[in-house]
Amino acid sequence: MEEKKTVDRRVRKTKRAIRHAFAKLLSQKDINDITIRDIADLADINRKTFYSYYSGIHQVVDEIENEVVLAFESVLGDIDLKRDLKNPHSIFERLTAIINTDLEFYGHLLSMHGNVSLVSKIVTMLINKSKEALLSQIEMDDKIADIVLGYAITGMIAVYQQWFNSDRLQSIEEISETISIMFFHGFSGVLEQQKNYRKTHGSEELRQ
Repeated sequence: MEEKKTVDRRVRKTKRAIRHAFAKLLSQKDINDITIRDIADLADINRKTFYSYYSGIHQVVDEIENEVVLAFESVLGDIDLKRDLKNPHSIFERLTAIINTDLEFYGHLLSMHGNVSLVSKIVTMLINKSKEALLSQIEMDDKIADIVLGYAITGMIAVYQQWFNSDRLQSIEEISETISIMFFHGFSGVLEQQKNYRKTHGSEELRQ
């Protein structure tokens, strides 16, 4: 049993190294220019080891898509709109927690270069999953749901991409909080947040 656990850990470690290498390469070059040799060299394995786990790059892509969607699906499945609308930031806290479990991987994945089609496919899958979760709890016109979720999720991904490609002066938690306010309360909600912040910040300065 202990030997099986050791083997399983080794398999997970090797596959993780392969996915990380591929994600890093995606942040540097077009997906069509990435070779098995590139991935193997960066993951510090040989080509034979790569083919022990994957039949080709397309299978790595499929696994990454499934991994990301399953991770976010776990959050979507736990959403209770009646509960979470009172504290919408809790949804984005859980999304942030997922990203923080492997910040390097998500950073490479979202540091766009030639992976536009991969990110677009993931976004489409997330929109569809979000729509299922939303319409299972509230009544909403199908086309309106498409507009709302398309705007929200593509916007969310774009903000995370911008953050990963920046100097990251703000924490991802701060970014997620602003996204949650924008998602549920719009631009006026963000302005209100800034107004309250200035009031609090000003009061603190006066106390000092």
